[in-house]
Amino acid sequence: MCKYCDKIEHDFFFEPFEGQLRVWSIPQIPMKQFFFPVKSVDEAKLVVGAMAQYDLFQFEHNVKPDYSNAMGLEVFEGGEWTDWYDKDGNSFDDLEY
Repeated sequence: MCKYCDKIEHDFFFEPFEGQLRVWSIPQIPMKQFFFPVKSVDEAKLVVGAMAQYDLFQFEHNVKPDYSNAMGLEVFEGGEWTDWYDKDGNSFDDLEY
């Protein structure tokens, strides 16, 4: 396994820790979501932005005739994954990226 894959496996498949972040994505609703661990909100914005641009490219070039997707950010708090909000109560969707 590559070094990058080892890091993802370690960060994602072991017990989550308080404050850990992960991006979630549903590439085509209503299919199952997948998760990708990130180290910061800025990294999450980069990942979500890249995935959104990829989806848009596929749509514009007729790779996907249509789609309905969704993405967001979760944080591990109090022993469970929950939607992320900043200190002012803004959700990930409220941020510009």
